[in-house]
Amino acid sequence: MQATVTDDHEKINSADKVIFPGVGEASSAMKYLKDRGIDKLIKNLQQPVLGICLGMQLMCNHSEENNTDCLKIFDEEVRNFKSPPTGGDGGAKVPQIGWNNIYNLQSGLFKGVEENSYCYFVHGYYAALGEHTIATTDYIQPYSSALRKDNFFGVQFHPEKSAIVGEKIIRNFVEM
Repeated sequence: MQATVTDDHEKINSADKVIFPGVGEASSAMKYLKDRGIDKLIKNLQQPVLGICLGMQLMCNHSEENNTDCLKIFDEEVRNFKSPPTGGDGGAKVPQIGWNNIYNLQSGLFKGVEENSYCYFVHGYYAALGEHTIATTDYIQPYSSALRKDNFFGVQFHPEKSAIVGEKIIRNFVEM
């Protein structure tokens, strides 16, 4: 399998699988997508789509990050972590940066991945738990570390930085 980085509609539509990565800020990323018509394209894809980090958040309804309307694939809201006072949760810092575990794994995306496996996270916003949650992580409160609806999958963590566990998750996605 060969990977291609593109925003070309024809190439995206003809791809076997689509990985929708994301590092950055929600409103500028959505502007980029809308300016190129990629927002409508993504919503209509029929092949498996995997959103990573901001990519997953952009597939939700709305993000508190700069009050951004998103793609509305997952009926979830993206919220800003609120740091608890020192002493509450040990003064957890925002953004969450580092290794954390994923649990309540509920999808073939996690085939062969053990409950409470560790993945690498870098984010200050999160999708709440909801009907599309397929994995959970705790940081300040429980939240969706993975979502699924139909052919759309999203992971809040970075599988490409998550060692053997991340490699397994990407392999499972590619083999779908």
